[in-house]
Amino acid sequence: MRDLRGVIDREDAQIGVLICMEAPTKPMLKEAAEAGFYKPPGLEDRYPRIQILTIEELLAGKGVAYPRLLEVTFKKAPRARKAAEEQMALGETELGEPF
Repeated sequence: MRDLRGVIDREDAQIGVLICMEAPTKPMLKEAAEAGFYKPPGLEDRYPRIQILTIEELLAGKGVAYPRLLEVTFKKAPRARKAAEEQMALGETELGEPF
C-alpha cells in the first residue's frame, strides 16, 4: 500500500487501485483512508484516492469509483510504432515474393 501511495504521489495521479485476492487487512484499509479523497473540479462528488478491490468484488460487478463524466483519471498510452509496416505478409519471403 505504501508503494502504491508513493507511485500515486510521484506520478501526480488522482486515483489508484489495488486489486487483492483476499480481503484487505486493517493496516491496508488505514493507509487507503489516510490517502484522502479526489474531488474533480466542477463536481461535488468525492472519490477515494486509493481504492482496494478484491477479485470476488470485481466478479460480483463492483468497479472502480471514478468520475464517469470526466475521463481525467486516466493517462493516454503512448502511440505504438507502425509495426504493421515492418511485418511481412503471411506466406511471403524477405524479398516480398511468395514461397
